[in-house]
Amino acid sequence: MTVGNPTAKIVGFALPLILGYILQQVYLIVDAAIVGRWIGVAALAAVGASSSIMFLIIGFCNGTCAGFAIPVAQTFGAKDYCKMRLYVANAIRVAIVIAIILTILTCILCKRLLLMVNTPDEILPEAYTFLFLQFLSIPFTMAYNLMAGFIRALGNSQQPFYFLIAASLLNVALDVIFILGMGMGVEGAGWATLLSQGLAALMCGKFIRKRLQILIPNGEERNYRDSIVGHLLQSGIPMGLQFSITGIGIIMLQSANNALGTVYVAAFTASMRVKYLFTCVFENIGVAMATYCGQNVGAQTITRIKEGIFAAVKVTMVYFVLTIAIIYPFADEMMTLFVNVNHVSDTFSPTEIVDNAALFMRIANYFYPVLGLLTILRYSIQGMGYSNLSMLSGVMEMIARCSVSLWLVPAFHFLGVCYGDPVAWVAADLFLVPAFIYVFKKVKRKVG
Repeated sequence: MTVGNPTAKIVGFALPLILGYILQQVYLIVDAAIVGRWIGVAALAAVGASSSIMFLIIGFCNGTCAGFAIPVAQTFGAKDYCKMRLYVANAIRVAIVIAIILTILTCILCKRLLLMVNTPDEILPEAYTFLFLQFLSIPFTMAYNLMAGFIRALGNSQQPFYFLIAASLLNVALDVIFILGMGMGVEGAGWATLLSQGLAALMCGKFIRKRLQILIPNGEERNYRDSIVGHLLQSGIPMGLQFSITGIGIIMLQSANNALGTVYVAAFTASMRVKYLFTCVFENIGVAMATYCGQNVGAQTITRIKEGIFAAVKVTMVYFVLTIAIIYPFADEMMTLFVNVNHVSDTFSPTEIVDNAALFMRIANYFYPVLGLLTILRYSIQGMGYSNLSMLSGVMEMIARCSVSLWLVPAFHFLGVCYGDPVAWVAADLFLVPAFIYVFKKVKRKVG
């Protein structure tokens, strides 16, 4: 990351991340499609009713692990391998504690959390089953993301991608076996996700032990160090809180949407599944920028950071044009993956679900350039070691989504929900642009 063409380096690093994330979203789409078409719209709504809660909890886990990987990337870039392994050992300690606490608390509070987001009574039992199983998978999720973060910090984004391929294939196979073969319903989808996450974590651990001995602490490198743990928490917790703070706004938005009824819960679920499939490109270019900036800060090649920002923006704009060409004409067809439009029901209209979900997709699509700039700047700031500032962008997103849920949704119903993400992205960028300029100048002066 510290030498060569920035565009080629960023795209080369991000591509396996993007493909891996697409695989994750594909098996989530398969989950939702199987549930929606073979079990029913109510089951689809049950799977999606807790998506904002999962974003808050799992987002905190993933963000924290990504933050723990930043000092590893910086020390690797500086070729200080002993200190790098100290970070690895202490990050594992902290991650284990966080995983245990989160798993216990979330499992205990599972039903209360669903009631908090106005989950309709008719889907509450199935929503509880699915969410409880997702919470049980927290240790596996943290283990995979922590170890994958270590591997990526060394510049290898391909291997975690291969592990996701295997996990995704397992998830799809288990969906078919548990839901269609054994008739387990929503519970089968939950178990399929849990077991596939466990496989991904297991493969990451084996790869590090066999192929990346440079990451394995030995002797005194395994010791607990207050200063190391303090730096890890300073880097990881703000990134985790950034997702959680953003998640609070998403919970508010989903709570307002859930109150509109099962039809709108199903529409929100279908549109969010496909939206994440498209927005993962922006997110993972941002992840690449965190490693890119972290290694260049460690190597003191600060001018490359600015070059990398411009390169990443160009890549996201090219991708935006591609998404417009796909989403605008085909959004309705994509939503029929989840709903059988020929199914007749006295309680809901399949066509209404498809129309609302497609509207959500198109409105969000128009604002993708804003999202692209958000992810690039946010992760670049994190990579340069200023996670606290990037966390504040999450506060801006939370305020924006809460405002939408309190005022736009009551006034415009589902149309207001459709503008929740775009308003949040604009609010975050209004903070991130001046924040990045400030951080870049500060790092440049520090290096001299």
